Amino acid sequence: MLVEDDESLGYLLSEYLKIKGFEIEWVNRGKLALDKLEKENFSLVILDLMLPDIDGFEIAGKMKETAPEIPFLFLTARSLKIDVLKGFSLGAVDYIKKPIDEEELVARIQAILSRLQPAKLPEQEFLKIGDYELDTNTQQLRHNQENYSLTSREAKLLAHLIEHKNQLASHKEILVKLWGENDYFNRKSLNVFISRLRKYLQHDGNLSIENVHGKGFILKDHDNRK
Repeated sequence: MLVEDDESLGYLLSEYLKIKGFEIEWVNRGKLALDKLEKENFSLVILDLMLPDIDGFEIAGKMKETAPEIPFLFLTARSLKIDVLKGFSLGAVDYIKKPIDEEELVARIQAILSRLQPAKLPEQEFLKIGDYELDTNTQQLRHNQENYSLTSREAKLLAHLIEHKNQLASHKEILVKLWGENDYFNRKSLNVFISRLRKYLQHDGNLSIENVHGKGFILKDHDNRK
C-alpha cells in the first residue's frame, strides 16, 4: 500500500510499481490507510509523513498495535535527523528521502521484501479444524467455497492453536514462539490477533477460542466426532 497525498506523485509511483509487477493500493489519506489495514493484508506499506489528516508517524504508531507483522517504510521530504531517528524508533524498515529515483525505490522495495520474506510454516502442509482447512504454505484458510488470506502471524497463531486443540495454549508459549518476547505490548497485539481468528472461525458453531483469564487461550472443537 502506498500512502501519498500528492496526486501527481502518487499516480506516478503507483503506475510505475504496477509496471514493475507489484500489486499496489494507493490511498491519499491516513484514515483510509488505517481502514484498509483493518480489512486487508499487505506485504509492505510506504508512508508519507505529511498527510492532511493523520501524519505518517501516527499511522506507524497505530500499526505497531494493530498490524505489527506488516513492515513499513517512510518516503518523505522531511529529512531532519530527528525525523529519521523517530521513524526508525517506530519500527520502519527504511527511511527514504524525496525526491527519489523510481528505479532506486523498486530496488529498495525488492531488497526489503526479500529480507523479510516469512519462512514457510514447517511440518504439515494442511491442518484441519472443524469445517476449516489451513494451508500452512500459502496461508490460506478454507471454509466450504470461501478462502481467507491470512497474514504470516495469523496463520502461525492459528496453526499453534490447532496443534493444541482443546488444550491450553499459554500466553507465554505463544508470545515467545511467535513474537519472540513475552511483554505487555505483545500481549495486547495477541488479543487483536485472537479477535481476528474468532471472526474467521465464526461460521462453524462447534468452534470457539476461549480466553482463560491470566493464562492463555483454548481452541475448542465441541464436535467430538471430528
